Amino acid sequence: MERVRWLELYRLAVELGKAFPGGVRYSSAVMVGVFLWAVIHDRPVSWACEREHWPAQREFRRLPSQSVMSRRLRSKAVKGLLDAMEEALRERGEPHWVKAVDSKPLVVGPYSKDREARWGRATKHGFARGYKLHAVWDGRALPDAWRIEPLNVADTQAARELLPRLSGSGYLLGDGQYDSNPLYDLAGEHAHQLVAPRRKTAKGLGHQRHSPYRLRAIELQQHDFGLALSRQRSQIERSFGGLTCFGGGLAPLPSWVRRRHRVELWVQAKLLVNGTRLLHRQSLAVA
Repeated sequence: MERVRWLELYRLAVELGKAFPGGVRYSSAVMVGVFLWAVIHDRPVSWACEREHWPAQREFRRLPSQSVMSRRLRSKAVKGLLDAMEEALRERGEPHWVKAVDSKPLVVGPYSKDREARWGRATKHGFARGYKLHAVWDGRALPDAWRIEPLNVADTQAARELLPRLSGSGYLLGDGQYDSNPLYDLAGEHAHQLVAPRRKTAKGLGHQRHSPYRLRAIELQQHDFGLALSRQRSQIERSFGGLTCFGGGLAPLPSWVRRRHRVELWVQAKLLVNGTRLLHRQSLAVA
């Protein structure tokens, strides 16, 4: 199954890779293919650079060295190709008018030497060190928008970067952390109505200025439509769960994935693998 998913992704890389020229010996598609082979097997990149870890009918006559992979994975061409693959898979689905925003902790060990990992709240009652995956899911195989931040960055702060990247229009569901006037305004500016439950500490509206989008959200949640809308927020928990619950999915960060740029590459590759899995399931359901 891993090889089937890899082949689909590699063929997509070859198809799109013509617009992202690479080096003399190895194309950007080859770089992406070798990297995805490591990611889909939860192994370091150096593991995928060794011939014995490939099937007899391998796609490449020669494999790049680990040092070449390390250098090229940070190039604009390879990053651009991965982004193009992500967008291509995302566009195979129809965006839904109801979206949800949330985050998932990606922790590292407390004694890790990763200088970019930070301490932050990882669970309701506990703290850890690492990063967070912030994402907006809209029912498609890949998130509508996502980003990686250190664990100490608040969800509301990350959301300010995500909202301008949303496509289309509709409702955006979040938990009480997103009940913020600036976020309501920002979502409204980008054609989305944010709907989040009021914080437990809120006793009233007070005398401050409130976003008209926040007042609209409060009114919505007093009617059946708004209550039914809010219940759909649990879908994002299933989306995050689906990303982690299969072989080759997004497990806890392995020891060789440290520093923010490596975490971003690793998570993006896992999103691509999960996207192909979901699209394959959808095609079987239609058939």
